[in-house]
Amino acid sequence: MRQSLPIARHFAVPLDAFLNAYLFSMKKHLLFLLLCCLAVALHAQENKRLAPAKLKTLEGKTLDAQEIPQEGKITVISFWATWCSPCKKELDAILDYYDEWKVKYNMELVAISVDDSRTAAKVPATVAQKKWPYRILHDFNKEFQITANVAQIPYTLVIDSKGYIVYEHTGYSPGDELELEELLKELRR
Repeated sequence: MRQSLPIARHFAVPLDAFLNAYLFSMKKHLLFLLLCCLAVALHAQENKRLAPAKLKTLEGKTLDAQEIPQEGKITVISFWATWCSPCKKELDAILDYYDEWKVKYNMELVAISVDDSRTAAKVPATVAQKKWPYRILHDFNKEFQITANVAQIPYTLVIDSKGYIVYEHTGYSPGDELELEELLKELRR
């Protein structure tokens, strides 16, 4: 015997038909809400640029974080510290590809040290010992780390050739540099 749901005194709708119509309607509404949220998130991400923050070069010159990206060039920003083994492994792994990537993808890597006053003196020696060709900047007062919302390191940002942040990644596992290259390929298209 088929169950019915009384809708009006003289009209009855089979329960399964009612439920199917109700679920279909809910799915459409949920899909619409999901697409709206996705569109808002993509729009917000599209327009995200670096916030102002003071940094220093190894020579002591002050620079604003907004000056890091160069028009027409992809910029990879890597937050690191001398005491962070995964950070140094990531920068070493990228070093194997860096010369090729600079030419092939018109990119630059900028390594931002977040070492505090106790370990900051080790930065130039670490860079020299590792033979890193990257532009090295220091975030002495953690201003850039805070404005970029960096909770832990290693932390990588990729800025497209128009100056927009298009990728953020926390941590490092061997092979992450290959994923980074895939993103660089996509950005050069």
